[in-house]
Amino acid sequence: MAYKSILSFLSSASELDTTLPDAIQFSQSHDAHLTACMLGVDLTPAGGFYMGASPVLLQETLERAQTEAEALEARGRHQLEGQSLRWSVDSAIAQFGGLPMLVGQRARFADLVIQSRPYGADVTPAQEAVIEAALFEGRAPVLVLPHKGLKPDFGKRVMIAWDQSHEALSAVRRAMPLLKAADEVMVVIVDPPAHSAERSDPGGLLTQMLARHGVRAEVAVLAKTMPRIADVLLRHMEDSDSSLMVMGAYGRSRLREAILGGPTRDVLEHAERAVLLAH
Repeated sequence: MAYKSILSFLSSASELDTTLPDAIQFSQSHDAHLTACMLGVDLTPAGGFYMGASPVLLQETLERAQTEAEALEARGRHQLEGQSLRWSVDSAIAQFGGLPMLVGQRARFADLVIQSRPYGADVTPAQEAVIEAALFEGRAPVLVLPHKGLKPDFGKRVMIAWDQSHEALSAVRRAMPLLKAADEVMVVIVDPPAHSAERSDPGGLLTQMLARHGVRAEVAVLAKTMPRIADVLLRHMEDSDSSLMVMGAYGRSRLREAILGGPTRDVLEHAERAVLLAH
C-alpha cells in the first residue's frame, strides 16, 4: 500500500494557513494527489429552529455557509497554484448534523486524511466531527497534525502505541508506508495484562509481522506511572523524540470517551507531535 490519494477537509481560514501547507508537503513527499475540500458548515444545533419558523432563516444560514466555503475555495486554489504536485479543490456545505455522511462518503476513497488537532485555541466544532466521521463513516486513517505543524524530521522516529486491540492493529497496517520509511520504530506497551495472549512476549508477534515488511522495531514495556495511559505515551514520545505516534482510535465508544475521557481524546487534547489514527 502507498498513500496516493490524500484528502484534507478545511473549514476555516486558520486551517488553510496551518493544515494545507503540511498536507501539500506530505503529498509531495509521497508523490500523491491532494484533494482539499473546503467546508461551509451551518453550526445551528438540531432543533435550533422552532416549529413554524420561517424557511428564510434556514436559507440564510445555508447561504452564509455557502459564501464561507466559496471564499475558502478561492483561497485554497491560490495557495495550491504553482505547487509541484497533483491537486484538486472543491467546496461543500452541510449542517453540522450532516457532516458524518458528507465526510464519510469522500473519506472512504482516500488513502489518508490529514487534519489539524481538534482541540485548543482557534478550533471549530467541525474539526472534531470531521476526524470522527473520517474514522468511522469513511473507515480511513487520519493523520492529525500538531498546532505547530510537522517537525522537519517527521517520520524518522515512529512510536506505535500497542495494546493488542483491533484498532491498534488497523492503525499499524494503515501506517505501513511510514513505518517502512522510518529510521527507528518503537512498539510501546503500557502495563501489559498478565493473562493476555502476549504475556510471555509482549509485542513479539507484531514485531515479527513488521520484520517481514522490512521494518525493524524495538519493544518498550512501560509501567503506568501516571494517572492516564495517554500521559505515559505522550511523555515517552517526548523522551524518545518520536515525531509520530501510531495508535488505534476509540477502542471504546465515542460517547463514553466524550463524557468520561479516554486515551484517544486525551492524546488528541495534549499531543504536541503528529498522531496517526485508525479505527
